[in-house]
Amino acid sequence: MSDTPPLIPFDDLDRRILAQLQDDASLTNQELAEKVHASPPTCLRRVRRLVETGVIEKQVAILDPARLGSTLTAIVEITLDIQAAEKMTEFEARMQDEAAILQCYRVSPGPDFVLIAQVSDMPAYHALVHRAFTAQANVRNVRTFFSVHRSKFETRVAVTPREP
Repeated sequence: MSDTPPLIPFDDLDRRILAQLQDDASLTNQELAEKVHASPPTCLRRVRRLVETGVIEKQVAILDPARLGSTLTAIVEITLDIQAAEKMTEFEARMQDEAAILQCYRVSPGPDFVLIAQVSDMPAYHALVHRAFTAQANVRNVRTFFSVHRSKFETRVAVTPREP
């Protein structure tokens, strides 16, 4: 059984809609329809289908963490002591509850997980490490890299035609 969801068929209009929404999800349906050269009812129907099929997971506002006092980005490698499937799933579930953990990836080869964390400062990072990693019996190794400069941050996913 694969964790990969089924591909959703979409056409050029869907690609134009997705490209516009990735630039600005706050567009009204009327504005979006004008930008993608479609009628408002067609546009609304297409967006609803893209949401219902899970192509559009959610629409969010992207905040600047530094303006909110969260200036430390940590890229954390985690190796578990026991890599059984249920232990991996337990770790992922704990990371869901950690507000400072923005992204959690199960990876191979190398560590078991790579996490992206955003915290205010080094004391907040140490508290996160203690709470989320060292207090957990199954975490064997934690290796952290601290961002000193972010040269690119993009949330856009390429929306290109698929090969038949």
